[in-house]
Amino acid sequence: MKNLLRVRWIILLLGVAGGVMFLSFRSGDDRSFRLAKNIDIFSSVVKELEMLYVDTIDADKTIREGIDAMLYSLDPYTEYYPEDDQSELEQMLKNSYGGIGSIITWNAKLKRSMIGEPYEGMPAAKAGLKAGDILMAIDGKDLAGKNNQEISEMLRGQAGTGFRLTVQRPGTEKPLDFELVRRAIELPIIPYYAKLDSGVGYINLSTFSGTPAREFRQAFLDLKKQGITSLVIDLRNNGGGLLDEAVDIANYFLPRGKTLVTTRGKLKQLDQAYKTLREPIDPDIPLAVLVNSSSASASEILAGSLQDLDRAVIVGTRTFGKGLVQTTRPLPYGGTMKLTTAKYYIPSGRCVQAIDYQHRNADGSVGRIPDSLTTVFHTAAGREVRDGGGVTPDVEVKQEKLPNILFYLVNDNLIFDYATQYCLEHESIADAHRFHLTDADYEAFKDRVRRADFKYDQQTEKMLKNLKEMAEFEGYLKDAAPEFEALEKKLRHNLDRDLDYFAPQIKEMIAIEIQKRYHYQRGAIIEQLKDDPDLKAACAVLTDTVRYHKILQPIETNK
Repeated sequence: MKNLLRVRWIILLLGVAGGVMFLSFRSGDDRSFRLAKNIDIFSSVVKELEMLYVDTIDADKTIREGIDAMLYSLDPYTEYYPEDDQSELEQMLKNSYGGIGSIITWNAKLKRSMIGEPYEGMPAAKAGLKAGDILMAIDGKDLAGKNNQEISEMLRGQAGTGFRLTVQRPGTEKPLDFELVRRAIELPIIPYYAKLDSGVGYINLSTFSGTPAREFRQAFLDLKKQGITSLVIDLRNNGGGLLDEAVDIANYFLPRGKTLVTTRGKLKQLDQAYKTLREPIDPDIPLAVLVNSSSASASEILAGSLQDLDRAVIVGTRTFGKGLVQTTRPLPYGGTMKLTTAKYYIPSGRCVQAIDYQHRNADGSVGRIPDSLTTVFHTAAGREVRDGGGVTPDVEVKQEKLPNILFYLVNDNLIFDYATQYCLEHESIADAHRFHLTDADYEAFKDRVRRADFKYDQQTEKMLKNLKEMAEFEGYLKDAAPEFEALEKKLRHNLDRDLDYFAPQIKEMIAIEIQKRYHYQRGAIIEQLKDDPDLKAACAVLTDTVRYHKILQPIETNK
């Protein structure tokens, strides 16, 4: 009876509060009235559910899902983080979290999580955990039935807290126990940098969260001591982070007092200009910046500002196209809201935002702004650049499509499992620069694939089947039967043929996976760079002074 009275009092108070808000706003403009009206409706829906719905509702879950759906209808970057879910936001802003420092992946056959990739120098690696270790229990509690996300949350926690992890290691009979102590895990901001051939320096920048400007400065100064004469900045797959950090890094190569970014929002106080505040470290060294479709946000600010000021040659493929700025705002009860408050504009005046979330299709979907609707802007030297679709490289490199068979080999963990077996048979390998997968190694992999009864879809077979069905429907199949039969014979599924035909791409993926086991993320990057078309294109530009300067001049002067 007391609980019923309590619910009624809460509903009454909500109703009075909603009514006061409703009446006070109605006397204002129409927009305020509609806002108050809908808040009152939402409050009423929650009250009716709490009082009359046949089952007891989980208020936190129900309202959280309502909030998430409302925010996602605006854009995918505006998000709500309740008090008990701040770790993801903290990791995003600080590039750190409390945990053991390892990627956790899924073993579909065993229906259990396993260690996918321990980070060098982190608790998982220091304790001796290895890729392929199956996670069995935490402090004696069986992990069967739990998915990757649930287990990842269990492995994370306050730095300094400990637990016992039980794993089943391939090649061992009995489970192994490891005592682990969580620590603040900082993902590597610059996992690799080096002096390459012909005096070209290379810096791989993985994020703009944390303190990337400071680490970039240290790496760059070290490379200058080694005698580099030009520099490649690799921003591929860098999803962004802090705007200030991108401006600081650009400042290493640009004069003091240059406006690199301006932000414009609904409120005037959100309009800001970000300028270079210090003297540059090296205003003249030739620069190339590598980008791809996963280079976003702060990556586009750095690449775009260097392009707009004709300070670097951009190489690769068009970037993601995120020209929106997010700000965090505190909410009641320890919550935080990350919301889009402005758009940013780089020196030429363009905004690289590729998707207009405000104007959706009838079904609610959104698409990229077509090139025909973009606007031409000009760099400081007068070169044409466009808004509305990310940063388009000065030197575009055609990306080779991954073969269909490789997707299934990775998805079925066949490459991962082969690397695990390889480690059981090889205590060590050559250093990352000299390691290569031998023909004998690849033959062993092929044998493993055959024995696994590996199946995969061939798109040509699917398309031929669809074409055959359409030909039959339209009455052409009888006359074209011999041609279809000949095609079916030529396109018949042939695993050995595909493993040989796509050997270069498959061998590269295997080598990368093996390198991770011995040389961690640094080894994987070195392996990828051995035959990297983007890096080759960048080095070709940097070592050709005439071509480098010609690219950075207006098209009229190139004639």
